[in-house]
Amino acid sequence: MKRTYSLLILVLLATTMMWAQGTAALDQLKADPRKAYGNDYPYSLQPVKLTKAPRGYKPFYISHYSRHGSRYYWTDKLYKDLDTLLTSAHQKHLLTPTGEAFYNKYVNVKQELMTGVSELSQLGWEQHQFIARTMYNNFPEVFKKGGNVLAISSLSGRCVISMSGFCQELVQCNPKIEIREQSSRFTLDGVVPTDGQNPVKHNYPRVRPRYEKNRDKFQSDNSLPMKVVSRVFTSTEGLSANPHRIGSDLISLYTSLPSIGHVGMMDGIVSDEELVAQWEGSNLGSYSWVFGPQYQMIPILQDILKKAQAAIDGSSDHISDLRFGHDTCIGPLTVLMGINGADKDPEDPYEVKNCYQNWQTCKASNIQLVFYRSKKAKDDVLLKCLLNGKEATLPLPTDNFPYYKWSDFKRFYTERCNK
Repeated sequence: MKRTYSLLILVLLATTMMWAQGTAALDQLKADPRKAYGNDYPYSLQPVKLTKAPRGYKPFYISHYSRHGSRYYWTDKLYKDLDTLLTSAHQKHLLTPTGEAFYNKYVNVKQELMTGVSELSQLGWEQHQFIARTMYNNFPEVFKKGGNVLAISSLSGRCVISMSGFCQELVQCNPKIEIREQSSRFTLDGVVPTDGQNPVKHNYPRVRPRYEKNRDKFQSDNSLPMKVVSRVFTSTEGLSANPHRIGSDLISLYTSLPSIGHVGMMDGIVSDEELVAQWEGSNLGSYSWVFGPQYQMIPILQDILKKAQAAIDGSSDHISDLRFGHDTCIGPLTVLMGINGADKDPEDPYEVKNCYQNWQTCKASNIQLVFYRSKKAKDDVLLKCLLNGKEATLPLPTDNFPYYKWSDFKRFYTERCNK
């Protein structure tokens, strides 16, 4: 009876926290409208205050997964299509004065954009330096004596350079830290299991979130792309692209500009406030995108479990295991792990914002699992989860949030993987 009562309290607490999170989501947008950029949102470089460890416990190991930092657009198609479109509209006198001003700015930077396609920007490098130094300063007990760290990355250059920036900063904090960096097909299963070059093949199913059955109940406003088009073009007649696609491409360019140092290039064409107004609808699409492949991230979660257990029982001397991949992995991994309720899978589309906000999968987004050991050998190892540097909830029982028992964590996620 006592156990049932405790579980009921935990369920009520979780429900209350989900409601608060949804309210907080809209408040956060008001405070920082750029969060409406979703996974284009550049990582925040603001310090976060963390809860002190329970008495007698000290951190000894950190398991980490991060998306690469800010970059140029991931494919040259966006830049090429806009170049062709704007040039044609300029020659046909189909640009508004605002469109002409934007065209001239675009011409001046297009060589940079074409050259930089998919590559890490200076801001992306600085984001990972910030995260590494913050990790070191938050948990000095893990790193102060030095020790061995394994860092693995996807085969993508922007992930390799993100790893390099992070690891360099960590070693600058303490030269006694020895880091083995690896970008290899041998380690893809632990960082990007879906990579076509991964020699280990899996057949995990994709799934659909339940809200999609009720998608028609959500009142969405899709007028922004056409508003954007009207500010740039006097007419789209005779242009090869679909007007709605043109507007969407312009919005995609706009949300990418802070990551590459070109804020202001599209003034008068689209605003952050307009993106905030349509954010909830775009967040639904993001949830479907991260929810569907969640089970394909099981190998990453298994890698986390295996390496953490090795660090705990002493069969590994790693003080940290670092992983550098993509939004296509950390987003679904967040759902698979149920971080901050991302696995809740609500039926009501209006409830989706309460369990997932797409800026959680921002540039340089990261998950840190920090492990604590007590001076008393009989006490269980504890851990806490940080999502983008902030303490996060897990779908586990605890009477000492944000700390969870490793035994509960291991049992729960082992079962989730085996299911």
